[in-house]
Amino acid sequence: MFTIEHDFDATVITLIDEVEPETGPLNEDVVILSFDDRVVVEQVGPDDEVMRITLSMHQLAELRLALNLPEGNYRIQRG
Repeated sequence: MFTIEHDFDATVITLIDEVEPETGPLNEDVVILSFDDRVVVEQVGPDDEVMRITLSMHQLAELRLALNLPEGNYRIQRG
């Protein structure tokens, strides 16, 4: 399950880990904050500290491409 909310300066997507009751406890929600110039991925860790990863829009484009490419080294041209 996921939710999408539009805030003043960001779009907030929350991914909720739904599992069957017999498979174990749920993982913490993953929150993705999309700004004009970056994307921030957040999740609460086991010690209740928020873990945060910030990706530039270029890194996000590379990640999108990497999900569909075979093993190897790649460089995409900016522009």
